[in-house]
Amino acid sequence: MGINSTEVSYSFGQLGSVFTNVDNADLKPPVGKVFVAITFLEDTTFDSSSGLIGDNDARSGREYVGNAAAHNAGAGQADESTGSGGQAITSSDTFQAGLTIYGRWTTIDLASGSIIAYIGD
Repeated sequence: MGINSTEVSYSFGQLGSVFTNVDNADLKPPVGKVFVAITFLEDTTFDSSSGLIGDNDARSGREYVGNAAAHNAGAGQADESTGSGGQAITSSDTFQAGLTIYGRWTTIDLASGSIIAYIGD
């Protein structure tokens, strides 16, 4: 059975995008949506407290990189739903211009730089 291409496309940013170069301005996607990719237009850092909030659901094992460490179970504690060794993104982590990262985020708050963030389901 095939995959409905319309359903798949909504997971890859076909619901729009937003540009910002404003430091400390919280970006939020439309209600019920998330940011699914971020392209860095110049070297960029995130605010250390609210900069990149992942759409994490530990019950399903879906954890995404952000201000809270994803997949950060202790040594030897990884299981079917969570890995180990993940770290939180801090304001000292710089993402280089030209890089695109993929995931699911509910909030983006820059400390410096500029991005285009893509919206999906």
